[in-house]
Amino acid sequence: MNRLFIIFASLVFVVACKFENPEERLKPQIVVTTSILADGIRNLVGDSANVVALMPAGVDPHLYKASARDLDLLLEADIVLYHGLFLEGKMTEIFEKLSLRKDLINISEEIPHELLFRTGIEAHSVDPHIWFDVKLWSMAMKHAAAELIRINPTWKAIISAKSNSYQDQLAELDQATKSKIAELSKSNQALITAHDAFAYFGRAYGIEVLGLQGLSTLSEPGLRDLTSLITFIIERDIKAVFAEQTISPKSIEAVVAGCESQNHQIKLAGPLYTDSLGDPEGEAGTYVGMVNTNVSVIFQSLIQ
Repeated sequence: MNRLFIIFASLVFVVACKFENPEERLKPQIVVTTSILADGIRNLVGDSANVVALMPAGVDPHLYKASARDLDLLLEADIVLYHGLFLEGKMTEIFEKLSLRKDLINISEEIPHELLFRTGIEAHSVDPHIWFDVKLWSMAMKHAAAELIRINPTWKAIISAKSNSYQDQLAELDQATKSKIAELSKSNQALITAHDAFAYFGRAYGIEVLGLQGLSTLSEPGLRDLTSLITFIIERDIKAVFAEQTISPKSIEAVVAGCESQNHQIKLAGPLYTDSLGDPEGEAGTYVGMVNTNVSVIFQSLIQ
């Protein structure tokens, strides 16, 4: 029995003594895993609930391990939402145990399987980065809204109204992204990042995407991967590669150095926001702002 499970089991017994009675709260508490998901759920519930993210902005969910504080929050929550598709890989066991006594919502469970990218037959080989296709994120948010209403029917009016408004915002974002990337696609450029997070973005908006690492930041690129990517960049005269906000830039810096060693000048741009929002007060502090910021950085860096 691992240490995390022992902590979890112990907290189950003490939680009633440690926390206030949920019925005495002024508002229900919703706990979510990432800053991206927190923003989406706040758009659905407004002021009718407190939404708390376990992972602050800038944290990589692939590597995240739940702390004792996180277990406290999960046990105290009225509702828990998570991305699923093994994005929160190290928390899977916790969600399985928690589902026996809490209302949990996996926002990705209604995404049709044929729309998901996979790198193998294993369950964990599915690409979890669905938010890079705004239409898929819209589907996930519709499912989240329906589940929240199912769990708390008194929210129906407010969530239905806010969900409709949010869906309109997302439809506008999707169209704006398509228009901008369509201009870029004519230049024969490609989007190259440290890890393979932008496959859904590439499919949805018509740009070729390559990542030095795999779907998870746990994977390590090999020399063959590096050499192959450098060759591609030089042959296609790619203008920039992109660092990511939650990942060390060392691997993508190696790509830049390799290109320069062969007299191909290339810009290290970004960072792009991939698995987390930016500063809550900044331009990338919301999901819509994050997508717009990424698109702007990609466009400006590759159109030269």
